[in-house]
Formats: sequence, structure tokens, C-alpha cells
Amino acid sequence: MMRIEYIRLKNFRAFKDITLKDIPQFCVLVGANGTGKSTIFSVFGFLRDAMTTNITAALGRLGGSRGFQEVRTRGCDGPIEIELKIRADLGRKASNLITYSLSIDEHDGRPVVAREVLKYRRGSAGQPWRFIDFTMGQGEAVTNELEKVKDVRDLVRETQRLKSPDILAIKGLAQFERFPAVVALGNLIEEWHLSDFHISRARPEQEAGYAEHLSREGENLSLVIEYLYKHHFDVFEIIKEKIKTRVPGINNIEAKTTEEGRVLLKFYDSAFSDPILARYISDGTIKMLAYLILLYDPKPHPLLCVEEPENQLYPSLLWELAEEFRSYSIRGGQVFVSTHSPDFLNAIKLEEVFWFEKKNGFTEVHRAKNDEQLASFMAEGDQMGYLWKAGLFSGANPK
Repeated sequence: MMRIEYIRLKNFRAFKDITLKDIPQFCVLVGANGTGKSTIFSVFGFLRDAMTTNITAALGRLGGSRGFQEVRTRGCDGPIEIELKIRADLGRKASNLITYSLSIDEHDGRPVVAREVLKYRRGSAGQPWRFIDFTMGQGEAVTNELEKVKDVRDLVRETQRLKSPDILAIKGLAQFERFPAVVALGNLIEEWHLSDFHISRARPEQEAGYAEHLSREGENLSLVIEYLYKHHFDVFEIIKEKIKTRVPGINNIEAKTTEEGRVLLKFYDSAFSDPILARYISDGTIKMLAYLILLYDPKPHPLLCVEEPENQLYPSLLWELAEEFRSYSIRGGQVFVSTHSPDFLNAIKLEEVFWFEKKNGFTEVHRAKNDEQLASFMAEGDQMGYLWKAGLFSGANPK
């Protein structure tokens, strides 16, 4: 199991300098438009993109041709800084708290990794051991097996030079098994899922193929249903029963491969004998099916991020959906969700909420459980969505 416990961002878009601490396994973000909810998700996306390419390409994806200048907080100097503390299993009996720090700057007009550090404690006390420390594409990494080392002085450090200063050290070193701490972190980042589901992408027929997990935009929806039917029929049955209770009339779903090698997604309505193809089904039905496939995945992603899941869904369905996000987080994958929906928030616990407020052009972060008024109302039986709608979240009033 993985859990991001701490995030610190400096000079990253609206975040001049913010810290989220003691982040829960199910984390819900609230705030007015433009306060930075999506920016938290873009940090995760940036790290994953940088792992597969480099920071130049990852910054370009966020900020276009001006990459670094567009991503760095307006009116601020100095590097972009990202620090994560991640509780994860590195193959030991107990989990480790990994601290990963990344500083990105410009050199001769090009973005570079100014510094990158990976460290963690071997036990519950003492100073963390530093396993990689790189500056401008050069540095040291520990190579000897973690379980055999009892003293920090026994660590074997190997000097490495990356091909370019815009490559992450964890990307380069994660290719080699002799850097186990780096491999573990790299694998986690590569498996993060940031949902950007597009209903229009999920409707068309797909070329026959193989897909175990729903893709970021959902274009392989029918292929995943086919996979679940063949390899995890118990999960397929759960999803089918959930759809039947949430979409009136629907009593079955099917992924059917045609003679032309296309996979059709079909829905069966109890009132009609002929199935309804995905291209004709409602937006809400497609989206609910996609969420159920995500949330009942037999192998949960270590991190799942979903923005505004309430869109296209009937309000009465949101409480149960929130409970399913929480269940997903309990069985192995941390979940971050942003929302504007009081109905969704009504199912959320006090300790699960952070809210963002913009002041003087920069975003501040508040923890709901640290607000005495909110805590008092919730203790008396109020629900989070009603409190948010009443304007009790400073700077996040939806009115």
C-alpha cells in the first residue's frame, strides 16, 4: 500500500509556498474555480510525465512553449520545488516513509533538475538515510542491498552522470535493480492513474485488443469490460448489479467482438429485446460505468485522481459513489478527488477535506478538521456539503 502523507509546493503555478500534511488515504479537495484544485493533480501528472520523458517535455505539456516560465508562479523568482513524503512498502517487514525532493530551475534558457534527493528512515527513529543526491545531472546513488546494511557508514555510493540535466535521476536509475529504493519509487509513480475521462472517447467501437485497466481518457472501456468478463467474472457481476440499481431499465451490459474485429459495447434495457449501443446510451450511464470499472479494478492503482466526479451524474447517486471511492482507498489505492458538489461532500468525513482559498493572487490551503467551527458543527451531526453551501469554508463559498 502507498500513501502520500505530505506535499510541499513552492513556485508551482498558484502555489507560491504551500504544504499539505497528514494527508488521508481518501483526500477531497474543495475550492472556488481557479484556486488550484487541478494544480495538485497536475503535479502528479508532471512527475509521471517526467518519469517517461524528461522535465523539458513535462513542463511543455503544462505550460506550452514557455514551459518553465508558465509553470513557475507569476511574479516569483527561484526554482520550482516539489517535496513529497510517501509511506510505501520497499519489500521490508514495515513500511518506509520516503522523502523525495525535486528542485527545477533554468540554465542557459533551458529547464534543468537543479537538485534531486531521495531519502528515508530505515526504522521509526533517527535521521533518514540519503539514497540519491543529484545536482545538474550528476550525483551519487546507493547500490548495496538495503536489508544487509545496519549502519549508514556501510552504504556503498556510486557516482553517476545522466545523459542530460533535464532527466530525473529516478528515471535513469530505476532501470537498474541495484538501486532498489529508486526502483520502488519509480514503479509507484509510473502506476499513478490521473483520470481525464471523456465520454465521447468511450462511445466508439474499439479495435479488438487486450486491456486490464481503464485508460486515462476511457477509450478502451469496452476492452476492459471484455477482460473482466473473461478473467474476473465475479467483478464483472458486481459492476453489472451496481449499474442495474443506478440506471433504471438497464439489466445487462456486454462487450461483443464483431467479425470485422471491432469490440461493441452494448446495453440491454428490460423493456426492449434489442440492445442499445454505447453511442446511443446516456452520458450519465457511460460515466457511471467507467467509475465502477475504475473503483472495482482487481488491482487498484497506488494513486487515483478524479476531478469533479459529480458531472453528468444524478445527485442521489453521489453519496454511494463517495463511499466507493473511500472503499477503493482502504483496499490499496490512495484517492484524491476534487468536487463542487454539496451532495458528494455530504458523504465526506471532516478529516478527509482540504480547501483552497486564493488571497492576493496566491493559494492558501486549509484543513477542515483544524477549523473549530466546522468541527463543532460536524460533531453535532451536520454534513459537510450543507456547511460548504452555507459559506462556512472561507474563500470557497459557491454562491
